[in-house]
Amino acid sequence: MRKRQFPLHRSPVAALRRALLMAVAATAIGSAPALAETTVFRNFSLIDGRGGAARPDSAMVVTDGRIIWVGAASQVPTQLPADSQTVTLDGKFVMPGLIDTHIHLGNVHDLKLNEQYYTRENVEADLKTYAAYGFTTVAIMGTDKDVIFSVRNAERATRPSMARLFTAGQGIVFRGGYGGVPGINRPVTNAKEAAAEVDAQAAKGADYIKFWLDDELATMPKMPPEISQAVIDAAHRNGLKAFAHIFYLEDAKRLVAQGIDGFVHSVRDQPVDKALTDAMRQKNVVQVAGTLSREIAVYAYGKPAPQLEDPFFQQALSPAALAELGSAERQKAVSQSPFYKRLPGFFDRAMDNLKRLGAAGVRYALGTDSGPPGRVAGYSGHWEMELMVRSGFTPDEAIQAATARGAEALGADDLGTLERAKWADFVVLDANPLRDIKNTRAIDAVYIAGRQVPSVKR
Repeated sequence: MRKRQFPLHRSPVAALRRALLMAVAATAIGSAPALAETTVFRNFSLIDGRGGAARPDSAMVVTDGRIIWVGAASQVPTQLPADSQTVTLDGKFVMPGLIDTHIHLGNVHDLKLNEQYYTRENVEADLKTYAAYGFTTVAIMGTDKDVIFSVRNAERATRPSMARLFTAGQGIVFRGGYGGVPGINRPVTNAKEAAAEVDAQAAKGADYIKFWLDDELATMPKMPPEISQAVIDAAHRNGLKAFAHIFYLEDAKRLVAQGIDGFVHSVRDQPVDKALTDAMRQKNVVQVAGTLSREIAVYAYGKPAPQLEDPFFQQALSPAALAELGSAERQKAVSQSPFYKRLPGFFDRAMDNLKRLGAAGVRYALGTDSGPPGRVAGYSGHWEMELMVRSGFTPDEAIQAATARGAEALGADDLGTLERAKWADFVVLDANPLRDIKNTRAIDAVYIAGRQVPSVKR
């Protein structure tokens, strides 16, 4: 992702002039030089992603998708291009585009998961759904086909009209063990194969490496320690972070000792203890995703679920998927799972453990594990924020988890906050989410790189 920085010592007017000169000078491949596109957004309350109260009477100047000035509306630079556009936001609330640090996409049709559904068309449709819900950036965790790299590269070469993506390519799965999608992931049997698979993903251009360490409640073999160590070491040798799917406390501790960079699920078997939180904090291991919405979604449809009647929820799914989720047959299938009665306990443990990590000073972001059947794209992120607040986080902390902290976890330093030189990815809301986290659902408009994209209907 190309970053165009402006030195902080420059004045706003100087930064504006420099941005315009750069834009005019820039030449797209095979085309004539493009003129700069400048838009001034006015009359809104700003939630910039860095924490603190919303700032009323704010304004923002965007040139070619980048923020070149943001501040009080009374101080907007006067030397703007004659053809600049002005968008008045009528006192609404503006927050950064949201970031979901753990998703899967492209493999599901209605509620059926199969690698045959993974096409560029389906991938882009899912990315547009995330964007419509205000999630302007997503991180895919290990179930992509190689076409994802061309989609991502095309996004980074221009100003995208759908959610920006980060990808692990194909995550690392132990043969016979838990994880991945049949037909996409190539299971490994030993450390040498695991390292080679990491090298292959790095060569394709993976943004990070993902692997699964789980035994599906003692029903499948678990990846041995020598393989997880090989994955982590190979990722670091390639200059990439390694993120792990985990379930058990003992596995989390072992991976921290092995050098893991982040976890994409909460510990769910028992309370996290001081030994783990101290080690994570000291080694800068990030709780990349808590996936609280995943933990509740896996049993929520074992009975009639209230969200099935919510128009905000319904817009993320096809009529066939909605009908199946609400069917008696689906509810019976979910409720008759051999693990069904244990699932609410895992959800409660995930809620408590995420709050424990935050209270202990461990870094965290927001991720949902949405995408598989019943874990709904876009909607799940808003549910995740609501669950974070229910677990004891403030609305401000939940929003930061889905903005600045998410960008930090992904190393995306030109996303996550609304500041000069960053991408103008933002969500316009009708109500203040700092007062009620459910107001993140009051979406009036979504912008990616300074341009409005289709959003869910109010």
